[in-house]
Amino acid sequence: MSCPPAELAFARHVEAVQARDRAAFLANFAEDALVEDPVGPSPLDPSGQGHRGHAAIGAFWDAIIAPGSVRFAIDRAIVCGDEIANIGTIFNRMPDGREIGAEGVFVYRVNAAGKLVSLKAYWDFAKTMG
Repeated sequence: MSCPPAELAFARHVEAVQARDRAAFLANFAEDALVEDPVGPSPLDPSGQGHRGHAAIGAFWDAIIAPGSVRFAIDRAIVCGDEIANIGTIFNRMPDGREIGAEGVFVYRVNAAGKLVSLKAYWDFAKTMG
């Protein structure tokens, strides 16, 4: 049985993040993709509208992902149609050595070409940054 496209896209996402490969990270997203990480207003996205398109997602990479060292600890994944919901914790070791862990649900949706069109990360910014 072949791997569902959403599961493959998530695997590419993890690989690109952990390899610190910005080009591969962006190539995994459709041109008009939307990243909401976390969902809703936060200091990472004061408007709560998310980061749409490669330029905005690239800026998100530069500001949030690139400075740290990210690892994924997924406890459970549920694939439904063109989406995968991952339940677990995403850790980021900050440049100052501090590690934060965002416990939540991370939902990725793909288009017919297998590109990510949506990443919605449901985690509590205030609790995580505590």
